[in-house]
Amino acid sequence: MVWLRRTTHYLFIVVVAVNSTLLTINAGDYIFYTDWAWTSFVVFSVSQSTMLVVGAIYYMLFTGVPRTATYYATIMTIYTWVAKGAWFALGYPYDFIVTPVWIPSAMLLDLTYWATRRNKHAAIIIGGTLVGLSLPIFNMINLLLVRDPLEMAFKYPRPTLPPYMTPIEPQVGKFYNSPVALGSGAGAVLSVPIAALGAKLNTWTYRWMA
Repeated sequence: MVWLRRTTHYLFIVVVAVNSTLLTINAGDYIFYTDWAWTSFVVFSVSQSTMLVVGAIYYMLFTGVPRTATYYATIMTIYTWVAKGAWFALGYPYDFIVTPVWIPSAMLLDLTYWATRRNKHAAIIIGGTLVGLSLPIFNMINLLLVRDPLEMAFKYPRPTLPPYMTPIEPQVGKFYNSPVALGSGAGAVLSVPIAALGAKLNTWTYRWMA
């Protein structure tokens, strides 16, 4: 049954990584500053933090080797960059979808697991918190490197958007004075139980395949 167990593990890893990519493609133009830009930045940051941590901690505990969370984040990054090519083929610029910066946050998770001598509970609590705190910060830095997002929004509106979501003049700070702080706070809180879920899924998989 070892082959079945390992196949199930790897299948789960691939499914979560692909879903992370789809989530990014669906919400990836959050950089296009409309008057709901800060709201979407917070939601996007939380969703990406939780999606990263559930797959990364599952994969890390499956192998028991620090650095596999970083490897998982690299898989997600590669998937997203490849998927961006589909938009490029349709005539959109290659930075139309911005790939989130997952890898540094995953490195923090790996570092926590290594520093606590492979302590699963420390990885869940400390590592999950660090992922939730850091990812919005790295993503905001990522946004600063993208060319004028408002210009991009008007020049390349997404064809699937309904009229009421058409980019309009931004109202910066309309919802939150600090979207990074709110995204980090919410992400830190929510990433911990989601990390625990990822760890539990690892245990359940072994039980199912026993």
